[in-house]
Amino acid sequence: MHKQSFTALLYGWIAVLGLMFVTSIVIALLFQLTAMDQNVLSWVTLTAGLIILFIGGITAGVKGKEKGWAIGAATGLGFTLFIFLIQFLGYQQTFSTAQSINHAGFILAALVGGVIGVNMVKGEQS
Repeated sequence: MHKQSFTALLYGWIAVLGLMFVTSIVIALLFQLTAMDQNVLSWVTLTAGLIILFIGGITAGVKGKEKGWAIGAATGLGFTLFIFLIQFLGYQQTFSTAQSINHAGFILAALVGGVIGVNMVKGEQS
């Protein structure tokens, strides 16, 4: 892996983790201060996760400048591995079927973001 690709992955992962942290605080406050129920909360968190992984993929793609699909997929896979390790090592649980489907969507969102991010850079260079 090239140094530029690894740096791009780090930027993508930092963007994802930073946005997840801020979004989790906002969602927790909304849940505490409003009458949001559990069903709405699950859809809000899923949507936020998809958007955040998409933004992380774009960030990695812009920094990587080539092979956006690979950098985006690696960004999503790294996030999924991180969550899996926390859940497995911390709670002794593997992913459920629903979680696996959600994380497949996260990886796909990051992949698409990576492709768009690379093409945003190429569009500026022309």
